[in-house]
Amino acid sequence: MTELENARRIINDVDKQMAELFSQRMDAARTVAEYKKQHGLKVDDFAREEQIIAKNTALIKDEDYKSYYVSFLRETINLSKALQHRLLDGMRVAYSGVEGAFANIAAERIFPDADCIGYKDFKAAYNAVVSGECDCAVLPVENSFNGDVGKVMDLSFFGSLFVNGIYSIDVVHNLLGVKGAEISDIKTVISHEQALGQCAAYIEKHGFETVEAVNTAVAVKTVAEKGDKTVAAIGSEEAAQKFGLQKLESHINASNINTTRFAVFSRSEKARLETDNNFIMLFTVNNAAGSLGKAVSVIGEYGFNLRALKSRPTKELVWSYYFYAEGEGNLGSEQGKKMLKELSKCCSDLKILGSFEKEIKV
Repeated sequence: MTELENARRIINDVDKQMAELFSQRMDAARTVAEYKKQHGLKVDDFAREEQIIAKNTALIKDEDYKSYYVSFLRETINLSKALQHRLLDGMRVAYSGVEGAFANIAAERIFPDADCIGYKDFKAAYNAVVSGECDCAVLPVENSFNGDVGKVMDLSFFGSLFVNGIYSIDVVHNLLGVKGAEISDIKTVISHEQALGQCAAYIEKHGFETVEAVNTAVAVKTVAEKGDKTVAAIGSEEAAQKFGLQKLESHINASNINTTRFAVFSRSEKARLETDNNFIMLFTVNNAAGSLGKAVSVIGEYGFNLRALKSRPTKELVWSYYFYAEGEGNLGSEQGKKMLKELSKCCSDLKILGSFEKEIKV
């Protein structure tokens, strides 16, 4: 056997092994896709991809081969993701509102291959997942300008779903009118109460009357249907495009920093990974002096940092509250398990809403 023939034999043997390993890898990617669908997780995880590439490239000893291997690995990862995207085609994602609402925009950015379905309100979208009508729901939990979304927090406490990811989206409000309208024509603006609050200074400056809508996209749709030059909506550029309105003025928010955080709710809690350094928990404390302080102390004593602690009425007893807490640390670690065990002693109810690696901007 010549040197060339031997080299080709080695290549053929390696190609055969690679074909078998490729099939195994794609089988694993299929399993990952099913897991992500069940737990409401997006396909793309760029941080993990870079970790995989860096870790595996270090195994290549010949420096001349490393750049080729990086290209090979990136293509392999892209093929795995292509399979996952195809398998997730048909995934049903609930959101509150109509097309063009910020929740719709967030849902489409998080799950670009899914069928995103609008519901009349937060509860209806949440219950669509509970009933199995949808695989997950994308609902707002907080806005940097207006604060918490209490109704969604209540659904989190009283409901059965879990949160497996938090995503943030920059909110840019625009004044939108029918074709041919000018700002000087506008007498009334329609939008969601939070959008009206975020644009209060602009509204007051122009002396507009205000009308509340269920959400910003409904407001845009209403203005489009009215066809009245004296009525405008406050909403997104995407909503304007969907319903045929023109942008009269952009970025009318009072604050340049306006972000809404969305949670993805699903029926199953995903496994707690070593990289999950953020968590959300809900709890009530015993009706005794110092109970809340003790609960907070327990969390800190085990090395966990509370980033947010908010109270909401339970609506079951007068002046009875539950607490929504966001923290940093891994609940799956030994310290995390000990902390939860100790915390359960001073809490009447304790629910881990979910854990995740980090908040992702979409």
